[in-house]
Amino acid sequence: MSTEPRGDDALTSEEIPSRTNSFVGEPHDVTGARLAAEEFLRALARSSPPSAPEYWDDILLVVTELAANAVQYAPGPFALRMRRTFDGVHVVLHDTSTTEPAPRPFDPRSGGGGIGWHLIHTLCDQVSVVADARGKDVHVFMPW
Repeated sequence: MSTEPRGDDALTSEEIPSRTNSFVGEPHDVTGARLAAEEFLRALARSSPPSAPEYWDDILLVVTELAANAVQYAPGPFALRMRRTFDGVHVVLHDTSTTEPAPRPFDPRSGGGGIGWHLIHTLCDQVSVVADARGKDVHVFMPW
């Protein structure tokens, strides 16, 4: 079996930064998830800065929206996993609801939300939801 030569900057799977944080699911945990994401990005940027400055803010916005949705629509705890991929950042938010998110109509005059899921799909390269009897994982892949 032949293998391609690896460059000095290639990372093995053990070297790819990742972090998991768990939250009880209270409203203040939305801020906690955002702060955990910021801490992960700060550590990641030391070895691999983002290729565009807006990627940092985009990731924080998506994490905030995912956490807010978990607190609002899923009872109980949620977990946030973030991991560097070879071309971006993979974010997974696990919550206890088995209901898959769905877009809702957005009307800025109503003040009732409805824009978060649209933002997530706009800012992410890929979005997928995997549900089972214990809840669901929302996977998003974002550029870095």
